[in-house]
Amino acid sequence: MPVLKPTEYLGRIVWLGLVRDRDAALEAEAVERMTVGFAGPEGEAHGGLTRPSCSRVVAQYPKGTTIRNTRQFSVLAAEDLATIAAKMGVERLDPALVGATMVVEGIPDFSHLPPSSRLQGEGGATLVVDLENRPCQLPAKPIEARHPGLGAKFKAAAQGRRGIVAWVEREGTFQIGEVIRLHIPDQPVWAHLEAARRG
Repeated sequence: MPVLKPTEYLGRIVWLGLVRDRDAALEAEAVERMTVGFAGPEGEAHGGLTRPSCSRVVAQYPKGTTIRNTRQFSVLAAEDLATIAAKMGVERLDPALVGATMVVEGIPDFSHLPPSSRLQGEGGATLVVDLENRPCQLPAKPIEARHPGLGAKFKAAAQGRRGIVAWVEREGTFQIGEVIRLHIPDQPVWAHLEAARRG
């Protein structure tokens, strides 16, 4: 019995980008087409099969522990970017400034997709949704350089709208204009979720 259900929720890839050197800058370089392998997008500094653990998983591992890289992609919704920009007081927020890998339009409430959902392109390349990507202060510097006085506003404006992080389940390519389909786990929500969160 299949455990993943294809849905009728279709998005369209409207932007792709690569962070070539994360130590030099968070800002991504826009590209028209992207080749992806099991280690992530080719040429992406956030790629790799593993990564050092960070503050997001400090309750599970000491910082710097080698863990599986489930943050190969930072994917945002075009609709959320527009809302973030409006809240910050700018006409448009360039996804490159927030280190995005992909921007998709057309899938509602994108930042809250169920973990383990799949985003599958027309050519078969597939991403596994890990978790919501929580906003941080890192984009403030490149945003400030482009929009003086507004960099510090990003974190608050992006709450609940920062998109998701994901990793590659099937290799292939993604390109601008490609349709991407949402597949969701055919599983009920765990009955004890709210109690566990309160604990």
